[in-house]
Amino acid sequence: MLYINGEWQESKTGETFVSFNPATGEKIGEVADGTKEDAKRAIDAAYEAFTHWSSLTAYERSSYLYKAYELMMERKEELAKLMTIEQGKPLKASLNEVQYGADFLLWYAEEAKRLYGQTIPSARKDQRFIVIQQPVGVVAAITPWNYPISMITRKIAPAIAAGCTVVLKPAEQTPLCAIEVFKAFIDAGIPKGVINLVTTSQPAPIGEEFIENPKVQKLTFTGSTAVGKFLAKGAAGNMKRVSMELGGHAPFIVCEDADPVHAAKGVSLVKFLNSGQACISPNRIFVHRNMLEPFTETFVKRVEKMKVGNGLNEGVTIGPLVDEQAINKVFNQVKDAVQKGAELVVGGERLTFGELEKGTFFAPTVLKNVTSNMLIYHEETFGPVAPIIPYDDDDNVLEMANDTNYGLAAYVYTNDVARAIKLFEGLRFAIVGINDINPTSAAAPFGGMKDSGIGREGGHEGIQEYLETKLGGFSVK
Repeated sequence: MLYINGEWQESKTGETFVSFNPATGEKIGEVADGTKEDAKRAIDAAYEAFTHWSSLTAYERSSYLYKAYELMMERKEELAKLMTIEQGKPLKASLNEVQYGADFLLWYAEEAKRLYGQTIPSARKDQRFIVIQQPVGVVAAITPWNYPISMITRKIAPAIAAGCTVVLKPAEQTPLCAIEVFKAFIDAGIPKGVINLVTTSQPAPIGEEFIENPKVQKLTFTGSTAVGKFLAKGAAGNMKRVSMELGGHAPFIVCEDADPVHAAKGVSLVKFLNSGQACISPNRIFVHRNMLEPFTETFVKRVEKMKVGNGLNEGVTIGPLVDEQAINKVFNQVKDAVQKGAELVVGGERLTFGELEKGTFFAPTVLKNVTSNMLIYHEETFGPVAPIIPYDDDDNVLEMANDTNYGLAAYVYTNDVARAIKLFEGLRFAIVGINDINPTSAAAPFGGMKDSGIGREGGHEGIQEYLETKLGGFSVK
């Protein structure tokens, strides 16, 4: 069902589409297939609700977010189980994501009350300047399938905390997760029209409405760079503000002075997180030549122990990829690398035995001797493939790591403070983990530079994306 102006309803056409479990291929639910007309109705509802919602005090808006947080925490296990069934990640990872998603509700419940203005001294004695911040208006939000709950709260929480109203189009692969998140918002008592949900199997017409409709003042998108550029171009033509969290091609640098065992553990945990389907997943593992043998030995042993399967099963660490297209992309990158001289150490194939037969599973894979003429060196992988690339010195690895149009996340393992600072400052990426594989938090800014996006989510910066600055000049004659 769609959620528009405080009511669950069918799409105008009455059409529906199916959500499938990627681990089993089974149908798990059916939802309304929204249209461009439905998106327009949702935008109209958000526009009408904006006047009242934006006039509430920060404390009033905050109270709704606190309640939504409490409800998400009460429903944590149910939400996590649904996410594992619909998206595929292991249940432990789903539980972590629900917590992460709820954290944004709590953070912005508090941040709503910290939107301070300022006074500016004037050169004239008879003049005063006052600056305030006000919500931008109706926000159109588009969220991805790989983090189907936390990406919703990361956008909606700061938007409504700021006083904006929202129309959300979730990924067509994970509509059920979006519906359950909305139920928490609804049960928290958020007034009608403030949040609206349009599920669809055909995202292009909805995106067009978001771009073209003059009532939408802000577009926030998480997804591929290609789609992000298309949306940003359209939004620019209509003078809409945008936030874009796009693709990544993260380097993971293992320095000469690093502990190879510690580094191998770190890489194995973050590389195969969500089966490699994360924008901050390391796509290129640069290992100093003197560390190559002990690092690779430890890393491969850890990868070989990983259990692939249905995320609801005990001990599973690698779930399915999202669809057949994802399988084909990963397989083609591995095939291309091997044909051009890379060594396939482990994995490299689709898994179809036993209960994996009907799912979209790919074996956790390690490639050695990867070079710059291979697809995997330049293309975002979004799968469980770890390419190892040797390097000789810091200047060499900085040049190789920065050899990409992406600029989201990077990782460095070193025990030398001076080296850590040099690499932190030299890497042209917006997020850098130094001996840290999880440099993210609701309290910290998240986003990319270059082709990885515009704007930030999380932290104080996240709410600023939904605010306009207004200056008042007062004559005091």
